[in-house]
Amino acid sequence: MPYIRILFSLPLLAAVVFAADDQPSERQKKLLDIPAFVQQLETLRQTTQIPGLSFAVLQNQTVVIASGLGHADDLQQGLPATADTLYNIASVTKPIAAVVALRLVEQGSLQLDQPMSNYSEWDDFCAAFSQQPSIFAQDLKCEIPGHTLRHLLSHTATGSPGTRFSYNPVLYSWASRPIMAVVDEPFSSLVDRYVFAPAGMHRSARQHRDLAVPEELAKQLAPPHRLTAEGVIERAPKPSAQGDGAAGGVISSVLDLARFDVALDQGRLISAASRATMLTPTTANNGDTLPYAIGWYVEEYQGHKLVWHSGWWEDAYSALYIKIPARRLTFIILANSEGIWWGNPLDQAAVHKSDFAQAFFQAFLLD
Repeated sequence: MPYIRILFSLPLLAAVVFAADDQPSERQKKLLDIPAFVQQLETLRQTTQIPGLSFAVLQNQTVVIASGLGHADDLQQGLPATADTLYNIASVTKPIAAVVALRLVEQGSLQLDQPMSNYSEWDDFCAAFSQQPSIFAQDLKCEIPGHTLRHLLSHTATGSPGTRFSYNPVLYSWASRPIMAVVDEPFSSLVDRYVFAPAGMHRSARQHRDLAVPEELAKQLAPPHRLTAEGVIERAPKPSAQGDGAAGGVISSVLDLARFDVALDQGRLISAASRATMLTPTTANNGDTLPYAIGWYVEEYQGHKLVWHSGWWEDAYSALYIKIPARRLTFIILANSEGIWWGNPLDQAAVHKSDFAQAFFQAFLLD
């Protein structure tokens, strides 16, 4: 990874930081706070009873720290979590899926604003799903025309399309159907071609009911864990198999997601115009600004624009990926339990309520 410098050795960090200048800059002072930041993450890991987590912080497209805390495997075996540990990243897949969609838009194969009714099976799916007891089926009004792929990818498909934000992973997952239809190719193959390969994510893989994780990577996947009713951590069953959808289904590490982050910012995945589209909050039909763009939450916090996504698989995995574009800062954290998850509401962007996010802000962002 020639474009990323990784500083693993915390005791030597001061020597690395001050090698070029005896008088520390503000950025260097921030880097010297890294041991305290790592200790805060370790405290949170223990408080939330996460067996193992991995994290990375990037600044100016450079990894300033990437490491792991706790254990990736069963506590009895003691296999340590590292920056290379693999996890199911759950809904942090959504920004990756959004890149695929926007890449096909650039090629002229896909249109975000084409009616979903033009794609096969949408009408039947919508009618059937809207009758389900799922919370994500509530207020899905299939009789109202005008649903588009943009609505699915921006979580504005429920109610009257385009009127409000309501996070809906089921509809986001279904967005892979029209994406596959326009090129007649599996969604997972498109992720490989347009994301994993150009970003150099060689330790990442798609996974669904018809596609197993490659054996070599499967051996390195941190198994999921859960808290029992008695508050004891135990190995959890493997998450249920899903289809080749856009909402999840990626196995990755914090270092591979760092590669994704750099490739996205360098324009190696999509154009600058597409990236701007991806990171611009959706405007509702009445002109209101909503808290989601295309594959990313967008939130203002203490004068800073936060672009982020969480991942939560109940009793299995959790994840958080935050970008602060104006500061060229990124924070990525993955865990082998649901302990990172803070219960973000379905109709809001509230990453500032995450204790892990606050640890990052205090160490790297807040002046």
